Amino acid sequence: MPDSTRRRFLAQAGILPLAAALPLRSQDANDRVHEIWSARWITAPEAHPTEYGVYHFRHTLDLPAKPARFLVHVSADNRYQFFVNGRRVAWGPARGDLFHWRFESIDLAPYLEAGHNTLAALVWNFGELAPEAQVTLQTGFLLQGDTADERAADTGASWKCLRSTAYSPLVFTSGQMHGYYVAGPGDRIEAAHHPWGWETRDFDDSKWTAAAVIEPAAGREAQDAHSRWMLVPRTIPAMEEKPERLREVRRATGIPVPRLFPARPEPLAIPAHTHAVLLLDQSYLTTAYPELTISEGKDAVVKLRYAETLFEPRKPGARALEKGNRNQVEGKEFLGNNDEFVADGGARRAFRPLWWRTYRYIELDIETKDQPLRVDDLRATYVGFPFERRATFDAGSPELARLLDVGWRTARLCAHETYMDCPYYEQLQYVGDTRVQCLVSLFNSGDGRLMRNAIDLINDSRHSEGCTMSRYPTRLEQYIPGFSLWWIGMLHDYWWYVDDPEFVRRMLPGVRAVLSFFAGYQKANGSLASLPWWRYFDWVPSWPSGNAPQESDGSAALFDLLLLMAYRWAGELETAHGLRAMADTYRERERQLRTTAQQLYWDPGRKLYSDTPKKEQFSLHTNTMAVLADVATGADAHDLMQRALSAEGLAQPGLFFLFYVHTALAKVGEGDHYLERLGDWHAMIERGLTTFAEVVDRPGSPSRSDCHAWSASPNIEIFRTVLGVDSAAPGFNRVSIRPHLGTLKSVSGSAPHPKGKVDVRIEASAATVTLPEGITGEFEWKSIRRELTPGVNRIPLA
Repeated sequence: MPDSTRRRFLAQAGILPLAAALPLRSQDANDRVHEIWSARWITAPEAHPTEYGVYHFRHTLDLPAKPARFLVHVSADNRYQFFVNGRRVAWGPARGDLFHWRFESIDLAPYLEAGHNTLAALVWNFGELAPEAQVTLQTGFLLQGDTADERAADTGASWKCLRSTAYSPLVFTSGQMHGYYVAGPGDRIEAAHHPWGWETRDFDDSKWTAAAVIEPAAGREAQDAHSRWMLVPRTIPAMEEKPERLREVRRATGIPVPRLFPARPEPLAIPAHTHAVLLLDQSYLTTAYPELTISEGKDAVVKLRYAETLFEPRKPGARALEKGNRNQVEGKEFLGNNDEFVADGGARRAFRPLWWRTYRYIELDIETKDQPLRVDDLRATYVGFPFERRATFDAGSPELARLLDVGWRTARLCAHETYMDCPYYEQLQYVGDTRVQCLVSLFNSGDGRLMRNAIDLINDSRHSEGCTMSRYPTRLEQYIPGFSLWWIGMLHDYWWYVDDPEFVRRMLPGVRAVLSFFAGYQKANGSLASLPWWRYFDWVPSWPSGNAPQESDGSAALFDLLLLMAYRWAGELETAHGLRAMADTYRERERQLRTTAQQLYWDPGRKLYSDTPKKEQFSLHTNTMAVLADVATGADAHDLMQRALSAEGLAQPGLFFLFYVHTALAKVGEGDHYLERLGDWHAMIERGLTTFAEVVDRPGSPSRSDCHAWSASPNIEIFRTVLGVDSAAPGFNRVSIRPHLGTLKSVSGSAPHPKGKVDVRIEASAATVTLPEGITGEFEWKSIRRELTPGVNRIPLA
């Protein structure tokens, strides 16, 4: 079934909104980047360009007949929700920057009728309170008809607008959230000031004012464009949306605990002059738009508070609040962000925040005045990137199945219009996190679209010296030099697993720029001098701010080894798609740096690699990187990892870097012990987490974030190491099968592939491997080696 047909079927089945099922771009959408558009950016006349504000826009469109096609291109700053005849059909724009400002292409034909039609948009600018990931210029809205037949819809002075006086922001600080928090404000809505029904055809907008024109819109490559919004087409699909319901009430005060609410839409009555508080449990963490419908209750204040978990009361002298078991609520405190809705006494008033929320627990806090209030319903709509889980794994182990489910949920909640480090606190696409997340996506869904988007966005962040930002999009520039090198690793991963050579070729100038930046800091022996900015490498208690150990001249094994790996990655990319001379240069620099690393960091007494030339600090990180960078190879690498795992006094990695430790162990032939090393992940599940945390809880130092997709790496290695499926050539054009079952007796599963899927079944006497058409490969099991051909391959093991 073609993808467009499949998505339309899902929409008609209610699994996806119809707009999400439609093609996102017209055939000539890319041509729009070369043009001055006929549409104008508009705003409200009284709107301050950069301050907080929420705005309604409307336009009446008269059509002689229902059209078969009515394609428009839509964008806004900060964001918009778009309605046709009262139906929400799209929201955006996908995040980018001013030099790459996204627009969505939407076919409105399914929502239009002959006669009068109303196009409506809710647009908001969070001003200085905007999420850190939200780049902005000023408040604005844009809609462009694709052809002359649709130009009557163009934004301009014919559109009407109203500045909302119902909305105001609720501000949250990092101190209130008990950790770095930059995900934006909450919403406070006074229902009495809201223009109910404003998006419908029958609404009277005669008192609304004409929109103010800002400037003509223009594509990014248009000649002499007088607009700082440089428009480019959205390259990712619409987000998945599906209904969700909270599961149960965990505690209640002020009213009796309802029997069915919230699992079913049972009305909930709150008497006048009552303060009722209900703790509601989703039973798992989610990212969703909560949707609250209430009636009557004039002037009642309804608060929705959101939390990943509850906190234990602060102990005397404690620096941080403990979380304990996430399933337990008794005696715990609710701390989190919130929204607020002030009722106007009307019937079935529906509240939905402007941006989705992250929560397992919701605290519904209602304080009524002189009139009772009825909660008609509280439901939600899950949102996230539309990944389809295609990988399967069966080892007869419920524990491993649960671990994979939790890991996949973690990955899903950290994937929206960009990858995100965490959905509750930051919602920022950090390179170090994202490399792991991309591989999770590929091994579980085979979908490389968000990965390509991430590589592109990070490439857009490079400054004139060549270094990328640590995270992007972002309004606040932050640089972690090592993350620029991990970005090269991301591109190499994409080249290895996704057959898209033109994209890889287009990224090579960025690779060269990054390595040119680092070359400027290399000493005569190739080792790096002190790097600027934040030298983060991993969260290690003995490393202040996560900074890798270094000496006064900048010598640091971890950055030298990471640069060595980046030269190797870049050399392979240049050989395949770039300049042979650059490949030769990178290989020579790699060779020099490998020799230098051995000379500077090898401690013959401890037979370990040290973190600095003084050989006073040692870490599992540095020894892992020595193996991954091929400074130690063969039997030496195997013995090194064994010593590093058992040696005393080595700094130990967090959940992020354990991915690289496990990769190194598989590389040296220790993959059969991988499943034995998942204790931290099983322990998180035992503590009630339904996603994997940023770091492991320690006494007095709990994890800030309960959902951090850099910790979902088992969803890579269970398929790549245990099931043994990996790419053996660029674009996954050849397959390697090297299973490591450990103590498992048998295993079966499948991994997605660009041309279908790879099926593997390992039993005591035989292995069966099924490859897609046109794909060959190799099978390795202990002393057995076999060439694999397309289709079914049966290999005796006994």
